[in-house]
Amino acid sequence: AIATEVNNAVEDVQVSLSGQASASMMTNSTGSYSFNNLQQGYDYTVTPRRNGDYLNGVSTFDLVLMSKHILGVQPLNSPYKMIAADVNNSKSITTLDLIQLRKLILSIDTQMSNNTSWRFVKRSYVFPRPNNPWFEAFPEVVNINNLPGTGISNADFVAIKVGDVNLDAQTNSLLGVQGRTMAGAFAFNVEDVEVKAGQEYTVAFTAADIASIEGYQATLVFNNSALELVDIVEGEVKKENFGLVYANEGLITTSWNQIANSEQRNANTVMFSLVFRSKADARLSGLLSVSSRITKAEAYRSNGDLLDVAIEFAGTTVAAANNFELYQNTPNPFKGETLIGFNLPADGKVTVTISDVTGKVLKLVRLDGVMGYNNVVVNSNDLPAAGVLYYTVETAGHTATKKMVIIE
Repeated sequence: AIATEVNNAVEDVQVSLSGQASASMMTNSTGSYSFNNLQQGYDYTVTPRRNGDYLNGVSTFDLVLMSKHILGVQPLNSPYKMIAADVNNSKSITTLDLIQLRKLILSIDTQMSNNTSWRFVKRSYVFPRPNNPWFEAFPEVVNINNLPGTGISNADFVAIKVGDVNLDAQTNSLLGVQGRTMAGAFAFNVEDVEVKAGQEYTVAFTAADIASIEGYQATLVFNNSALELVDIVEGEVKKENFGLVYANEGLITTSWNQIANSEQRNANTVMFSLVFRSKADARLSGLLSVSSRITKAEAYRSNGDLLDVAIEFAGTTVAAANNFELYQNTPNPFKGETLIGFNLPADGKVTVTISDVTGKVLKLVRLDGVMGYNNVVVNSNDLPAAGVLYYTVETAGHTATKKMVIIE
């Protein structure tokens, strides 16, 4: 059978038999496999392999533990965990392993360049130096010489999920998804501002709780119809802690961990800043949030607590995302397209009406609005008028009207 060092069975391992006969099969949910009707007296080799699912069991918490091992603060306590930490398969654990694993967490890389996702060690093998598993080549196959008539039942392997040093990988379908409960949230503190179309804004992220945090990861979400990402300015958090693969979709992946033994940050330390150019008039708090869309949002307190990740907006407009607000269309005056933005306190049906100065309705748009920032694009070619018009946004509990100008 094939299982992890803590005896979690590993399913979907392709086990290949070679020698007098050749065959291949997948392990079942108990990690078992068997090859039957083999001729006795011959030599055979059993080779397990499983690849893919690179992010299974991999998080920034593994980077926290690997970093502590590299610095000698808290060495990994088994040869199997050390093999898991050797992400680039260099037979050592170095900062390069941290860099490669972080790229995987950030979705910059989608696979390991010099390693398979899983490694397997013959279970009966005893490491001569457990604190250096690469002292000699460890056996990743089981060789059977002169197969006895009774067969053998101990061709077992220890499975190692590369990158998973805290052993939380999902290894079989019987385990169910192992969710840990979150003990609250780690919050970034951001000043809320009114952004105006065409202006550039540097948004600083601080964190009141940072001194007690060993690391975090998340997907930062910005509304890319209202904001354009111009730059990321380094603070305590460096460029390599961000992934911009999905930035054109309004998604920034991030993963950061405190270097063990380093000086403690404080509540006023700027972790990083995002520079945006605004394409609309809106409140920042309606445009910026945290999700698990690409990189799962979680943070790790030094006492072992697992936390969610959030943004707390401070300043003029506390909880602005909970307010109804209609913004000035941009550009205005306009010819061609203009954008009407509005903020909703909850999901709901929305009606946008455009009328002339006499109150005659020229255009009606109905849509399903979402909590937070929404917008509608209007084209002057669809409006049989020029000059001053009025637009009204109406929801179940709110109505607001503003003026706009079409130029010929």
